[in-house]
Amino acid sequence: MREKTARAGVGRRGVVLRVLPALLLTGLALVGPWIAPHAVDVPVAAPYAEAGADQALLGGDQLGRDVLSRLLAGGRELVLSSLLVAVLVTAAAAILGAIGALRPFVGRIVERTADVLMLLPAVLGILLVTLSWPGGGRLAVIAAAVVLGVPYAVRLAASAAAPVAEAGYVEAAAAGGERLWYLVVREILPNLRATLLALFGLRFVAAVYLVATAGFLQVGPQPPAADWALMIRENSPGILLNPWSVVAPSIAIGLLALSVNLAAAALAPQTGRKAVTVL
Repeated sequence: MREKTARAGVGRRGVVLRVLPALLLTGLALVGPWIAPHAVDVPVAAPYAEAGADQALLGGDQLGRDVLSRLLAGGRELVLSSLLVAVLVTAAAAILGAIGALRPFVGRIVERTADVLMLLPAVLGILLVTLSWPGGGRLAVIAAAVVLGVPYAVRLAASAAAPVAEAGYVEAAAAGGERLWYLVVREILPNLRATLLALFGLRFVAAVYLVATAGFLQVGPQPPAADWALMIRENSPGILLNPWSVVAPSIAIGLLALSVNLAAAALAPQTGRKAVTVL
């Protein structure tokens, strides 16, 4: 009994250690604009000043603005946009996948549509949506990321929902006259928690990539906005003068995607079967 309790405690500590970095990083990104030491649009040092110059811990950017302040202020929109995209994509994929598993004809239509949309390159899709929606800004980027993310996610959700839809309790509920939405919400989706949590982590990483790509292409946030991807694009000509102006936002994007993915995997319910000894 004590051994089981100790193992449970170790397991909980492991989950906390894997979730904590994501909470700290996302929390820092959300409160970053309020704790930035300098204004993000006011020069405080020479252009591409070295780290530590003129009270700029990470130096200056191409206009002499504080890199640390822009780094702290530039992650909130990326985090919020990526979280929204991941939630919308996961929810849409879960519902479409469950409906497709219960209604094979609808499932075939969803799969064929997903196959067609998956042929569209991500960068081209972003450009098509954002350039055809003048003034859409961040909302256009989110819409493009959702459209590009659902086709990949729905196939995974549909494959996970198929064996659940064939389970006896689902067939019994359907034979009892339960409606489609009841079967989806009450019978299918609760049994896909592990898959959907893992899918959420993957789609968050993909959303960070797409939103950051849009920022790098300047079809989302526009200068002088503080944005990690925009910082990389703006300061790349001076990377040899002040590497932190490019390296710091690059590390931040990578750590954000990695930490949230690890947290989602740690929170996913363990569905593995216990080993059975054969006598």
